[in-house]
Amino acid sequence: MQSASKGRILCTEDDPDSRALLVLLLEHRGYDVTVTASAEHALAIAKREQFDLFLVDNWMPEFSGPQLTREIRKFNQTTPILFYSGAAYETDKKEASDAGAQGYLVKPSDLERLLDEVSRLIAEAKIILPGESMGGFSCSGLNYSPI
Repeated sequence: MQSASKGRILCTEDDPDSRALLVLLLEHRGYDVTVTASAEHALAIAKREQFDLFLVDNWMPEFSGPQLTREIRKFNQTTPILFYSGAAYETDKKEASDAGAQGYLVKPSDLERLLDEVSRLIAEAKIILPGESMGGFSCSGLNYSPI
């Protein structure tokens, strides 16, 4: 018997080992995880299904995490997007933020910190009033940790 999910997460990660670790970690903590290795596939899934969080890698074969984020923001301005990537330059973080992401963690990161960010972003998204946007790293009434 499965208990109620803490939230639905679409995880886009092209590295098979990282993908397996993220699924194991998130499902163990009670999240329902849909995973894909392709940004194009992630975009198709995001257009037809509802999620509580998008977990995105920065470097992917077809197009980058910021490109995926910009495409998602064309039809979904409210679901939080968290980058979990090995791309550690400030320019990478700024590009993610400018594209519409709410958080950025650099791999390898403490897995508890990743879980805390996932939980925080999902919880904060649920308290936003209908019609408000989460675009960028600042949102009316909410202050996100700088990336």
